[in-house]
This record gives sequence, C-alpha cells and structure tokens, in this order.
Amino acid sequence: MAEKNFVRSMFNNIAPTYDKLNHILSLNIDKIWRKKSVKRIVKNLKNSESEKLKNNSQVLRFSDSEVLDVACGTADSTIALAKAGVPRVVGVDISEGMLKVGEKKIEELNLNSVISLKVEDCENLSFNDNTFDAAFIAFGIRNFEDKKKGLKELHRVLKPNGLLLILELSVPQNKILLSLYKLYFLHILPFIGKKISGDNKAYTYLPQSVMNFPKPKDFLQTMEECGFKDVRQKALTFGLCRMYEGLSTK
Repeated sequence: MAEKNFVRSMFNNIAPTYDKLNHILSLNIDKIWRKKSVKRIVKNLKNSESEKLKNNSQVLRFSDSEVLDVACGTADSTIALAKAGVPRVVGVDISEGMLKVGEKKIEELNLNSVISLKVEDCENLSFNDNTFDAAFIAFGIRNFEDKKKGLKELHRVLKPNGLLLILELSVPQNKILLSLYKLYFLHILPFIGKKISGDNKAYTYLPQSVMNFPKPKDFLQTMEECGFKDVRQKALTFGLCRMYEGLSTK
C-alpha cells in the first residue's frame, strides 16, 4: 500500500525528467497501450450514444461527453483523449509538480479550451455524483493508498453505465519472459532511473509497486465489490500491461 505523502513527494521530485524516462524505460510501448485505451473509451462513448438513440431514451451526445483522467501525471493520457475528439477532459493528480509539466504541454498544444487540470486526491474527489461519462487511469491505480476507496469514488462520480478503464503495468506469466522482466525491472530500470533523475527511491519503488499489484482475477473481484459490472481484463504485449474495464451500476 502506497502512502500518499510519499507518492506525492516522489512524483514532485521526478516530474522534470518523468516523460523522458518513462518513454525510454518503456521503449515507447506505453504510447501504443494508451492509444488502444483511448480508442476503447471513444468507441464506448459513441456506442452509448447509439444505444440511447435506439431506445428513444435520454441521449448522451458524444459532443457533450466528459471524461475524467485520474492520476493523469504530466497529462499524456489527457492530451490523447482530447486529440481523439473527446470534447471535455478533466485531469486530476495528487502531484502539483507533474501537473505543472502537463499544463505546459497543454498550453503549447492550444488545448486549454478542452482540458482542465486539478490537484485532487483521487480517493476523495471534489466532483458531484454522476458527473462523468467515463474515467481513465493509466499507470496510476497501483499508487493509490486505498484502492477500494479510490474505486468507490470513481463509481460515485461516474454516470450510470459509465465506463471505467484502467491501464496498468503487469507481471508476465511466461517463465522465460518473467526472468528477463525481473532482471530489467528490478535491476536495470532502477539504475537508469537514478542516473537520469537523481532519485534512487522512485525507481526502486515503481517496479516494486508493479510486482505487488493484485493478480488480475483478484483485482477484477475488487472492481465488482466497488460497484462495477461486466468487469474484464485483457493482457497487452505478452502480459507486460493489462487493460481492465467495467461499467458503473446505479
């Protein structure tokens, strides 16, 4: 379980070098995973609009959709959602330093009219019930101090049948790949991370947080316990990453 103050301080410290290191250490595969996730969210929003039109119920227009990007960090996912056509995206994170980096990127891309960033504790969100049509967490759920509390908060702020999509690093199941993974993740990654960022603790904590994350079936059960239905998960790139999703029940 990650302690909030430690996580906030750690990400504030590594914020200036986070983007550079993140893409180097993931070999840019994280961009592919994000792209898949954003496509899934956009498709879900458009499908929800079509279903409501068929049923003559209150229409969710894609042009009215609002998506919450949780633990958004330097706003890579937030920007990807906006570029994919989501009309309103709210990014929240506990780290002021990470958000400052994100704000500069958003300003440079002239996306201020679409994106807003806020410092928020993801386990105690300030938003009203039933606010968002979808929520996205990319590589952040493992840093929650209380994952159940965070998931329940997301369920609260999502509209009925709102999609929660979580992208998270994972431990591969193949034994040979797992051995290589542990060598890279537990030894090479911390060394490179320390060299570039100057922060030894961060790039020791990050791989440990992935290794300690619940097994897929256990995490899906936790999602159900927090109010989500139709939960499922998909392994990406030989299980190096997993995409979890579920719909809010209200």
